[in-house]
Order: sequence, then structure tokens, then C-alpha cells
Amino acid sequence: MPTWSRRRLIAAGSTLLAPAWARAQSTGSRPVTIVVPFPPGGGTDAFARPLFGAMTRAAGRQYLIDNRGGAGGNLGAGIAAKAAPDGTNFFMGAVHHAIAPAMYPKLDYSLEHDFVPVTMVASVPQVIVVNPQRVAARTLPQLLELLRAKPGGLNYGSAGNGTSHHLAGELFKQQSRTFITHIPYRGAGPALQDLIAGQVDLMFDGLASSAAHIRSGKLHAIAVAGTRRAPGFPDIATAREQGLPDYVVSTWYALFAPKATPRDAVERFGAEVRRAIASDELRATWTGLGAEPPDLQGEALGKFVAAETRRWAEVVKRSGAKLD
Repeated sequence: MPTWSRRRLIAAGSTLLAPAWARAQSTGSRPVTIVVPFPPGGGTDAFARPLFGAMTRAAGRQYLIDNRGGAGGNLGAGIAAKAAPDGTNFFMGAVHHAIAPAMYPKLDYSLEHDFVPVTMVASVPQVIVVNPQRVAARTLPQLLELLRAKPGGLNYGSAGNGTSHHLAGELFKQQSRTFITHIPYRGAGPALQDLIAGQVDLMFDGLASSAAHIRSGKLHAIAVAGTRRAPGFPDIATAREQGLPDYVVSTWYALFAPKATPRDAVERFGAEVRRAIASDELRATWTGLGAEPPDLQGEALGKFVAAETRRWAEVVKRSGAKLD
């Protein structure tokens, strides 16, 4: 082949490769933004901050958390769904977003159609916690006695209408045949603040966000809603052990990318997340939050979320939960 022909081929190949190379360069060092759809202080934040702090330190690249609370986590989800699918935008969803389709007739996003599932971050049982100054009960039977003696006499805070906190409370009421007044907040953080301050009586919270307050004595844990006692909290009995055998509710947290995000960017980000979670530092943090890091990503995570959406739709239907 003549020298001039070889040069033309090389030049043409370089031209074709340039856009891909430029994209890799432009996204490889740019900050990554993760939308967390609840205010600081809640369960989602409890995992996001140590995770992305560790990733920033390890990679020398900034992983920025953008807290966008409101509408039971749906406001932030809608914002994340419209973010540029360029490998620098991700979304940290939770079980709340599998509940939302059954609770909200009109959503401006679809977890199934507007996002690509990346990887599960953590799964943690929910816990029934009370303000010990306002509620004298220390066990589940004692709490049930109080509730049945005075229906509506106690209230519970939640992260918002349609969140797992809300549905966990409604499921509890159905199974225990009790009534507790629901008070929705704009995130678990503000609800917890009011619970600690004595403005509300109890919460059905993800163990992760209540963990530090349980250890400090500001909150008392009545029961965990798991099939077994939580890692790091062996002294908290399950609801099943205390006479409510079917009360099992877990909160999971997972990462998603806007639809059309390049597959290699999704896979690279997922691998970085899993590598960070496998570190000794984060393993200890996860245990301290009563959590387990499930090995679930990609298509398998998508199927899990679809199953969760169907499950919670049935729970909503059976419990009669409504937006209030």
C-alpha cells in the first residue's frame, strides 16, 4: 500500500476514535453527582455519605451528593431522571421508589423505564423506635397494650406520604389491629429530629438512620422488622419473636443511572461502588448501621425492583393506605 494511503487510513481512524477518546477524557476526571432524594440525616444519606466520601478519597475524583428532598423521595427522582446521561450523574433510590407507583397516581418519572439499575448498596431491616420520655413501653407487647388502651393516642412520624416509613406504619396497624396517627415529614431526617425532640411519639424507621440515636439512648428500639436480629444490634428482638410473626419490612438502597447512560460508564461506576463497600472501613460502617451489602446489580437488580414494586402495590391495596 502506498505511504500516502496508509497515512490517510491512520488519519481517518484517528478521527473516528477521537470522539470516544474525548468523551472518556471529559468524563473520567469530572465530578460525579449523585442525587439523594431526601434531606440530610435520613437512612439514604447515612449510606451515601460514607460511601462517596470513601470513593472520593480512594479515586481522587469528587463524588458529590445532591440532596433533593420532597414528595416522599419523588421530587429528587424526577430531577435525576432528567439529568444528562453522560456517566457523571447517578441516583440513589430506595424501597420508597418501589412503593411510589401504588401511592401516587401521577409520577413524572418511572424507575423501570427512566433509569438503568447499577448496583445495590445496602439492605437494612426497619425498626420500631419510640421517644423514651413520651412512651413508657420498652417491648412490643407493652407498646401494643398502650395502643389498644387508647386508640389514636399515639402518633408516628414518617419520611413522607408513600415512603416505606409510612407503609411500614400502615402495615403494622393492619397486622396489630391498632390505630396510630400518621404525621408525614419531608424526609426521615426532619422526622427523626422531631421524634428526638418529643414532637412525635414513635417511628417505623430504617435501622441505619436510627442506629446512633438508639446507641445514645435518645431513642428506644422496640423491635426490628427482620426475619432475624440485625448485624450490630443483637439485643433488639424481632417483631416475630415478640408475637407479631408476619411483620417483616426491610429498607434497601440502590444506585441507578439515567436511561441512555453509556454501558461502560454504568459498569465502571458499579464496580467502583462495590469495591468501596468491600473495604474494611465500609464493612465496619455497614455493620454499625445494622446493614448487609447484597450482591445484586444490573439486570438482576432490575428484576428485584420490579418484584418489589408488585409486592408493595399489594401491600398498599391490602392495607388501604392513602395519601393524607
